[in-house]
Amino acid sequence: MTKKIEFCPDGETEAVGFFVVEETRIAGVSYLLVTESEEDEAEAYLLKDLSEDGEAEARYVFVEDDEELEAVSKIFAELLDDVDLEL
Repeated sequence: MTKKIEFCPDGETEAVGFFVVEETRIAGVSYLLVTESEEDEAEAYLLKDLSEDGEAEARYVFVEDDEELEAVSKIFAELLDDVDLEL
């Protein structure tokens, strides 16, 4: 069973639901690989946790930097060797 999280983008009032495919921590930063549905051909997104230690709720943002996106997606591809990632 895949865990589902609610994500409320800045400036928005409605939350968006994502299914967490995998999570990892790199250099002290947490990342989530998420999809909007559990279908085989679903869009995948990388979220980065910007929250400080001790904060009650996590603050995730979409990874938009091309170098960071490529590096983190390679790690998720290794973790999920049976999944073809195209971010």
